[in-house]
Amino acid sequence: MSEKESTSEEQDDITSQFGTNSRAQLVGEPGFIKEIANSLNEAFDYPEEKPSTLVCETYPQKDTLESTSSSGIKSKRNEEQRQKLQFSETSTRNLSSQSKTEISPSTSESMTDMIQEYQTFIKFLSHKTRKISTRLPEENQQGLDLGSDNFTVNLEAKGLQEFPKDILKIKYVKYLYLDKNQIKTFQVTDSGDLLGLEILSLKENGLSSLPPEIRLLHNLKILNVSHNQISHIPKEISQLVNIRQLFLNNNYIENFPSDLESLGNLEILNSARNKLRHIPETLASLKNLRVLNLDYNQLTIFPKALCLLPMLISLNLTGNLISSLPKEIRELRNLENFLMDHNKLTFLAVEIFRLLKMKELRLSDNKLEVISHKIENFRELRILTLDKNLLKSISENISHCVMLEWLSLNDNKLTELPKNIQKLKNLKKLHVNGNYMLRITEEISHLNNLHSLEFSGNLITDVPIEIKNCKKITNFKLSYNKIIYFPVGLCALDSLYYLSFNGNYISEIPVDISFSKQLLHLEFSENKLHVFSEYLCSLINLKYLDLGKNQIEKIPPSISNMVSLQVLILCCNKFGTFPRELCTLENLHVLDISENQIQKIPLEICNLKGINKLNVSSNQFIYFPIELCQLQSLEELNISQINGRKLTGLPEEMSTMTQLKELDISNNEIRELPRNIGELRSLVSLNASNNQISYLPPSFLSLNDLQQLNLSENNLTALPSGIYNLFSLKEINFDDNPLLRPPMEICNGKQLYTIARYLQRADERDEKILEKIFKIVANNITETNFIILCQKLNLTNSETDMPTQRVHQTLDTWKTESNNLSLTAAALRDQLIRALTMIGAHEIMDKITALKLFTCTIKF
Repeated sequence: MSEKESTSEEQDDITSQFGTNSRAQLVGEPGFIKEIANSLNEAFDYPEEKPSTLVCETYPQKDTLESTSSSGIKSKRNEEQRQKLQFSETSTRNLSSQSKTEISPSTSESMTDMIQEYQTFIKFLSHKTRKISTRLPEENQQGLDLGSDNFTVNLEAKGLQEFPKDILKIKYVKYLYLDKNQIKTFQVTDSGDLLGLEILSLKENGLSSLPPEIRLLHNLKILNVSHNQISHIPKEISQLVNIRQLFLNNNYIENFPSDLESLGNLEILNSARNKLRHIPETLASLKNLRVLNLDYNQLTIFPKALCLLPMLISLNLTGNLISSLPKEIRELRNLENFLMDHNKLTFLAVEIFRLLKMKELRLSDNKLEVISHKIENFRELRILTLDKNLLKSISENISHCVMLEWLSLNDNKLTELPKNIQKLKNLKKLHVNGNYMLRITEEISHLNNLHSLEFSGNLITDVPIEIKNCKKITNFKLSYNKIIYFPVGLCALDSLYYLSFNGNYISEIPVDISFSKQLLHLEFSENKLHVFSEYLCSLINLKYLDLGKNQIEKIPPSISNMVSLQVLILCCNKFGTFPRELCTLENLHVLDISENQIQKIPLEICNLKGINKLNVSSNQFIYFPIELCQLQSLEELNISQINGRKLTGLPEEMSTMTQLKELDISNNEIRELPRNIGELRSLVSLNASNNQISYLPPSFLSLNDLQQLNLSENNLTALPSGIYNLFSLKEINFDDNPLLRPPMEICNGKQLYTIARYLQRADERDEKILEKIFKIVANNITETNFIILCQKLNLTNSETDMPTQRVHQTLDTWKTESNNLSLTAAALRDQLIRALTMIGAHEIMDKITALKLFTCTIKF
């Protein structure tokens, strides 16, 4: 598990307490619903999808939050859940792919037929529902609203170019999803269109505006038009009096409509990542607003209108330009989540500490120099992030925040932790990276619930033995400190699986570490280790081991015990030979042994049958180690020799590495690529920069999956015309080559189309010039010179008579045979000119020279 994944999971555990997503679900009696679902499938001609239950459920996606209930389901439980809303974008979906009714896009005529068939079925369904409803158990009748038809139409990612107008005729549709299409505009033309629509989602289309007719959707409760190109919100949106959730984020909106008073039911408003510079005062009329997201806009002043939103629970103003908070912020008495990262705050108004319900406060990347002692008022606070500020100390009153679970103080100027920190009994994550800490206080041993502890980038010399009392620690980072001896207290932590000690002064691994068999991830790069400790070989569950940038010379045979090892980094050590012991690690996926003094690769490397990535760059290979060609599973190979002995060639055997996707052979002295390089059909990235490659072999044009190509700093004078066949190429670099065809100014733009177009026209031009040269030769060559010319070009001339037509036909035959050898017209021209010069055909050469002088102006 990576550090990022671990951090994300732990954060989810903490934040999940602060918001509960509300759901509304309709579930019917299995037999009855199965019959209805089967009828529905028949009506819409679905041969494969035959759901056993018909379910209408609202649930959040990974970045969404829902507070919508279907008609007929208004329980007390739903009302309680709605009180705990936490911000995120909402989208309503059916429970699973087996429980959603999808209408596929089709022509207008077929859609009309479908609608007629659908409406006929609806009448049957309505009658059947009324007739059979008396058979349902009482508990199922309570959960199934038989008097309403809440159907979802999901046309997500169907390639639609315009709004499907025929859908508007289906009056029973309540949830309509048109996300991830290419719809540019839409109109609601009839006041009866989608009259009952409650949810409309047009996320990730190409909308540039909303039509004024949006006002006609009177029953709309959720509108999602996020991730579009909308720059203006029409004033008519204020007539959506029933709207509860409005998502306008990730657009180009500069202003809100001023008339917002009628949106009194709005609970969630997301206008993040737009271009807002100010907020209208009428926003204060949204008395039921609970979640407001305005992150990454261009606000310079905290809008006082926000302070008049009494029901606000979550407020996100991250990524703006706000320098201070107003005193009126004290009116937000229900605020629980307040996000102000990446702003310009220099101080916090003391009134903010009157918000006694605060659970999450994020103030990273500001310019705060002090946090008031009034922070003691935050008795409900769970998350506090103060990274990247100018704090020199933290008030000891923070110890009164007894519910605190995550405290992040990275990149400040702290020299010690706040006193009485041991009182934060619920603390799970404590991060103090990048400060000036000299020691880790012993009181930290009383934090029995700690899971993640980070002190990287400080001045710490040792770790107190009492750390062993923090039995729940799973993640511990102490990289880039002044630690000389490995803290043995860590070896008593039975839950520790991630340990980072990079950039310290540790020269010896203690025997105690062999007891930490639960370790999965261990980092010891940039220390003073001289040996690969055998004690490490006892870590049979270890998957990731970094011992790079030490002084290790050999590997113990017992490394074979590390059966779980998948990633091993041994770069920048003192290996003179490739350690054969590594070849016993059958589960190894990644090996980095770059920046050593290795000259040969042993045959036993073929035992690494599962290896995917291998870095052997900057070593002392005499020649390309052909043994690497045995690694059939290899996907990435780096043999760049920026600091090693230069390779001059590549073996033909490389063609057996058919799984290779990324190849780096840069910074060598390679003169040519293998003739069969085209057999590396999986190759996606090739870096061959800073070599001596003068041409590309014909098979190179078979690398159809190639996306990145770097051939800068070589000796290329011409590119093959067929390079336009490499359709997958996205990034190309031919800088610093003596290119003539095409000239370097054509390649500077690094656009394949421009290069290919030039080469195509150059080929056409060369063909026409060659044809003119053929005519010059045919009209002017003597019989004797023609016989000698045929000998020079290896052509058979059995004719004694030499008419002009015969000469031309002979040259055409020579051209055809040469084309079979992949010779270009330019190459044939040069070969013919050399032959004419050798036989002394001076008159012809004078005419050809004159032709060459004028080719820059001749238009064919």
